[in-house]
Amino acid sequence: MKKVIIGGGQGFWGDSNDAAVHMVKHGGLDYMACDYLAELTLSIMARQKLRNPQAGYARDFLGLLNECITDAQDKGVRILSNAGGMNIEACVKEIGSIFRSKGLSGRKIGYVLGDDMTGEIDRMIAEGITFDNIDGVGDFNEIKDKIVNANVYYGHEPIIECLSGDADVIVTGRATDSTLFLSPLMYELGIKEDDWTNIARGIMTGHLLECGGQGAGGNFDYGWRDVPDMDNLGFPIAEFSMNDLIITKAPNCGGLITEQSCKEQLLYEIHNPASYVTPDAIADISKATLTQVGKDRVAVGGIQGKKRTDTLKLSIGYHAGYKVSTMLSFAWPDAYEKAQKAADILMKKMKRKNLKAEDIRIDYIGLNSLHLGVANMDPSHVKDLNEVVLRVAIRTKDKHEAEKIIPEVAPLQLNGPPGASFFGGRAKVQEVIGLWPTLIPRDSVKLTSNIITIE
Repeated sequence: MKKVIIGGGQGFWGDSNDAAVHMVKHGGLDYMACDYLAELTLSIMARQKLRNPQAGYARDFLGLLNECITDAQDKGVRILSNAGGMNIEACVKEIGSIFRSKGLSGRKIGYVLGDDMTGEIDRMIAEGITFDNIDGVGDFNEIKDKIVNANVYYGHEPIIECLSGDADVIVTGRATDSTLFLSPLMYELGIKEDDWTNIARGIMTGHLLECGGQGAGGNFDYGWRDVPDMDNLGFPIAEFSMNDLIITKAPNCGGLITEQSCKEQLLYEIHNPASYVTPDAIADISKATLTQVGKDRVAVGGIQGKKRTDTLKLSIGYHAGYKVSTMLSFAWPDAYEKAQKAADILMKKMKRKNLKAEDIRIDYIGLNSLHLGVANMDPSHVKDLNEVVLRVAIRTKDKHEAEKIIPEVAPLQLNGPPGASFFGGRAKVQEVIGLWPTLIPRDSVKLTSNIITIE
């Protein structure tokens, strides 16, 4: 029975390259997929591209390829990534430069265009698409003139076309995280377009790998103290056949693969275990099984699949105003009481300035900024806190309104309760990008697969 070995090389934009380089060298891989995108990442990249037409993609991917592409080519490891972001062609151009600098002529780079639908909004409105918010909130007419980007989540079809064209590296924009892994499995094993269960198995393979170290003992809630050599954390690898799915990792690296670590990742961001919707299929893991079959080897079974939907998710980023976040630290004694007093002073000043804010958050880091209403607020505990950091954040529609709080924070070091320490530098106004998730008809999206050969 043919087996495909695929590794998860990145969990997010800014992740470490170490595990990816190690698994290319020692993991016995056929493929490695690297996920760089999150919901609002594309909005950030869109803003970068506006400032610099050559920017707008995950440059980290270039650094990774520079470290591992020679080994990958020597070992026959093909690499896929959604690092193209909002400027796929610029990313591909730089990858070509890396290939040439390594003397790797004749290699092929595949890339997919068409997920950026920012310029297609008016056309789709004319076609009757209403862009209803998935969460059932808001009015699209209020944000349609503030759109920063609009990118559709798509599936395996254009990626498989690039694989069929013998691409050594494939770059996409907003392909779904899981389809970066599913596509090679479908291609290598000939999984049919309507084989919903094996497609779902491939989807969940990707889901188990797409977060990098989180699937191999990183961010491990069950037993983080027991994770060996976390300073040399390995990332998960899947061994996939039509009969079996084994999650493991490369030899001679840290981390662990256990039933518990795989369970945490399997359930991560799954709203309904019986109906995990992706562009490729609907996965049902309500009867999934995880079995330890060896050291750092977990067998995954019981995954079922259902027919895919007729719609695709469109993630729209839009300008949602401005924000300022600023902090002051206070030390024992009476740290919390001092921080409260400082917050009260700031709010009185903002009232005099007639601040018009959409939202104001006052948090006390070290006390209740994470646990909120369930934090331990017993007076004896609060009284003895070693330190507290006051964090005040405001969100406004107008940039001038956001600027009102900035000059009032630093003076509290001498003009407020004792012991205040201003850190992090003078606060700056930042743009707020809102997220508008919606569904559009599958047939309104036109994706193209492209291949270039390095000369």
